[in-house]
Formats: sequence, C-alpha cells, structure tokens
Amino acid sequence: MNSSTALAQRLALAVPFLLLAGAYISEYGFGLYPCEMCWWQRWPHFAAVGFALASFAIPPKRLWIAIAAGGTFTSGAIGVFHAGVEYGFWEGITACAAVEAEGANALDAILNTPLIRCDVPQWTLAGISLAGFNAVISIGSAIAIWVLMSRKETA
Repeated sequence: MNSSTALAQRLALAVPFLLLAGAYISEYGFGLYPCEMCWWQRWPHFAAVGFALASFAIPPKRLWIAIAAGGTFTSGAIGVFHAGVEYGFWEGITACAAVEAEGANALDAILNTPLIRCDVPQWTLAGISLAGFNAVISIGSAIAIWVLMSRKETA
C-alpha cells in the first residue's frame, strides 16, 4: 500500500469518527440534542467507521476505503439538505419530531423529550450551522480520500 492510500485509510477512519465524537460531545456536553435529520447524518458516519476499520483487516483495502469515503460523502450530502432546510432554501420532508426519551411510561417519555426542530439551527459559527459544517467537512474529506487513492506511487 502506497503512502497516499495509507493516508486515505487514516482519513477514512478519523474523519467520521471525529465528527461523531463532536456530535456526541455537543449533545451530552453542551445540550445540543439532535433532530431527526441530525440522526440521518450520523448513520452514514457509523457505517463509514465500520468500513474504514474493515480496510485494516479485510482485503481489498482500497475497496473498503472507497466505500468508507462514500459513507462520509453521503452524510455530507444529507448535511447539505439539512442546512438548506435550516436556511429556508427548501422544506424538509419530515415533521422533525424528537425521538422518544427513556421513561417509565409513554407520557413521561413525551413530557421529558426536548422538541428539536430541523429547520432551526441550535448553534452557528459565522452563520454556518452544525449541519453545514458536517456538509463541508464530510464532502471535502471524501473527495480528498478519493483523490489520494487515485494517486500512483512514484519512485
């Protein structure tokens, strides 16, 4: 495996892992609970981490790396859609009801679950929401991984 592929492999694991870590730190450390579309962005990252881990153990490594990059790209594409909903560019396709919280009964779950709307960003930096940052970082990283994998080793 050449050095470009090795770097692509490390990025394919690190990027989705770190974005998921950031999402959970935001949620549990700062109370930024995910809406339904936030969860949609997490699932491809979970898959990307799994495929990237597979690339360390199961041949062909390049295939698993490329699929992991595809998962990261997919999360970014969902992030573009979510950010568009937040900025009012288009309507979302969901009511964005919060997921049920754990509770003794259904009423407790409903009363204790924060209502998180998909069309209102909970946090922004320079006008960019978390969904927007996920879109930029995920799509940019996936493209970088694919470019690195396309490079031929020169002697």
